[in-house]
Amino acid sequence: MKKNHPAFNKNAEPFYSIIMEGLKGEVDGKHFWDAVAENAIFEFLYNFPGFTNKIEGRKAYMDWFGGYTNILHSADNLRVYKSIRPNNVIILEYEVHGIVPHTGKAYDNRFCSIITIEDRKIIHWRDYMDSLAVMLSNNPD
Repeated sequence: MKKNHPAFNKNAEPFYSIIMEGLKGEVDGKHFWDAVAENAIFEFLYNFPGFTNKIEGRKAYMDWFGGYTNILHSADNLRVYKSIRPNNVIILEYEVHGIVPHTGKAYDNRFCSIITIEDRKIIHWRDYMDSLAVMLSNNPD
């Protein structure tokens, strides 16, 4: 995989790192993008104008992530839950912290990601987050 793709965004590194920490021993690869299957499906169960609720395929998600503008400083409060049946689902709760450059406001958000693994790759991702945190941090007042 080309590490020069814009999705290898240093501003998102805390997100990538906490996800890989939560999936340790479950997926192959050192970086988040190494762990995503080519045909993975990502669902985002929140609504914002101009934001899609579904992205199909690693390349499409990488292309979207290449335009990510928030600058993350850290990620923490990781909780990992592994399902017994089916045994290929992992639920991660975590927080990310940073700044929204166009408003200068702090960005502190909580997520719950439900991840399905197959052949040591992420094949499905369903995401929930604190939508109000996004709206407040993106509102220039």
